[in-house]
Amino acid sequence: FSFLQGRLRYVLGLLLLLHGTNSFYVPGVAPINFHRNDPVEIKAVKLTSSRTQLPYEYYSLPFCQPSKITYKAENLGEVLRGDRIVNTPFQVSMDVEKKCEVLCNFPNKPVTLTVEQSKLIAERIREDYYVHLIADNLPVATRLEFYSNREEEEKKKEKDVQFEHGYRLGFMDGNKFYLHNHLSFILYYHREDVEESQEHTYRVVRFEVIPQSIKLEDLKADEKSTCTLPEATGSAPQEIDPTKENQLLFTYSVHWEESAIKWASRWDTYLTMSDVQIHWFSIINSVVVVFFLSGILSMIIIRTLRKDIANYNKEDDIEDTMEESGWKLVHGDVFRPPQYPMILSSLLGSGIQLFCMILIVIFVAMLGMLSPSSRGALMTTACFLFMFMGVFGGFFAGRLYRTLKGHRWKKGAFCTATLYPGVVFGICFVLNCFIWGKHSSGAVPFPTMVALLCMWFGISLPLVYLGYYFGFRKQPYDNPVRTNQIPRQIPEQRWYMNKFVGILMAGILPFGAMFIELFFIFSAIWENQFYYLFGFLFLVFIILVVSCSQISIVMVYFQLCAEDYRWWWRTFLVSGGSAFYVLIYAVFYFVNKLDIVEFIPSLLYFGYTALMVLSFWLLTGTIGFYAAYMFVRKIYAAVKID
Repeated sequence: FSFLQGRLRYVLGLLLLLHGTNSFYVPGVAPINFHRNDPVEIKAVKLTSSRTQLPYEYYSLPFCQPSKITYKAENLGEVLRGDRIVNTPFQVSMDVEKKCEVLCNFPNKPVTLTVEQSKLIAERIREDYYVHLIADNLPVATRLEFYSNREEEEKKKEKDVQFEHGYRLGFMDGNKFYLHNHLSFILYYHREDVEESQEHTYRVVRFEVIPQSIKLEDLKADEKSTCTLPEATGSAPQEIDPTKENQLLFTYSVHWEESAIKWASRWDTYLTMSDVQIHWFSIINSVVVVFFLSGILSMIIIRTLRKDIANYNKEDDIEDTMEESGWKLVHGDVFRPPQYPMILSSLLGSGIQLFCMILIVIFVAMLGMLSPSSRGALMTTACFLFMFMGVFGGFFAGRLYRTLKGHRWKKGAFCTATLYPGVVFGICFVLNCFIWGKHSSGAVPFPTMVALLCMWFGISLPLVYLGYYFGFRKQPYDNPVRTNQIPRQIPEQRWYMNKFVGILMAGILPFGAMFIELFFIFSAIWENQFYYLFGFLFLVFIILVVSCSQISIVMVYFQLCAEDYRWWWRTFLVSGGSAFYVLIYAVFYFVNKLDIVEFIPSLLYFGYTALMVLSFWLLTGTIGFYAAYMFVRKIYAAVKID
């Protein structure tokens, strides 16, 4: 008891310490206060395109470089996403306007692009690349204004502004390529309230850019690196001819505006979505449908079971009931261990590991601790949590393996720790080789790969062994009926009891409950959108757990009524049926929403989709399996067996 008290004090002390450091902000994202004329550093993140899915680092193109290039130390999530945050030569100071400034330090001598560089830029423009910059950790956005056909346009104007992440590298007109070589930065600051004697402090709350393409001849630059912009109507854009050398100037201007937006809500601009209402409707629709179906299923199953159990437990005319009814007949075989118990328990262990990881990540993100402002935090957290959840995965796998009369626990633990992670690592390694070949920043560097392997074998594997050891030593699950020596013959099954038909039937309800959310998740992954609706996602996850459990119980009940007692593997496969629909949806999304034509981007898409589908199958299969197992133990405990 005193030990517990000591631990509690320690935890409380830690919490107080954390609370004292920064009352409201998650560590690492506290606001930075600027004074007038303080430098505001502009950094580059990467170049992205939803057409190629291959991110590149900023200086892979011949942009102006500072005298010393320094890369920011990155966390695991940023590296895996392909972010390579680097300094740029833009000189921006708080609340200091700049009309037009030449970026590279020699205004009389324009930048000359070689034929190779010109070709590369033209290719990136054709592939629809966007450039991503950040100022004070805020990503740059391009404002897109839509005028709706409403009355009182002035009042409604705010509603019709949408933001595009990053800015386009350039544009095409016919077969000609034009580069955005002038950037007009518009930065918004919020003036903080301070006492009269103190100097005002400012916080950056929005970062916009208007990219322009202006021909070299139209940009009049002088010795002091300042330039004059031409009139909007009379200027010609800067063409990049991929067949020859091109001369141009990189220029920028800075404009500051005061804003009423507080620092705490500065991300709202980036996260505004035009269809939050659709989202609400879809979620409410899913909730109503799932709970309505759940209610019906539960009523039917409970009523049928009550009738069955009452019949089975009648002392008299037992002969008649045995003739007409199904699931009690297989009581001597229902807990007969399946084929390959080690693989089954290993997959279920990985499923438990995934379940715990996803539940914690979504819950923590819902509390706002993994907001987009802490770049890469979501991925880093997910990786580490998966490693640490190995204890639970190992424990459940070990206990189930013992229940299924397994004896080789060390081999079982090794299988649990390496089967699913090994497949994931293998697929990622093959895809990574292709990305390396393209010299993309999306390729995981070799040291990071070694670090991930060390985490897998140094953290995850020992923890799985630890959990497996305790799970295997624990009392196995208590099965309420004994298993007969001789297996019972299984009667011929109807066509609708086929495994594949079961998968199709069982997958519809869970998939229907979550497919709207799937669209937003896919957009976040493949179209560089921000995903932040973790409250919705948490709700959807709970709906998914409920619907998987119920479908699984219904399917196992039908199977036992048909006197087929081989339910272990079948339940696991059938409960993961919604993964099959996720695969079909991914193909539909690829064909209809994405503009991918080349081989490597397509390979990346389907490689990562295969991983998602596999993980989703493990997750839903595990949820369904444990629901069905609890159900089977309950119903056989309720009947009297002679």
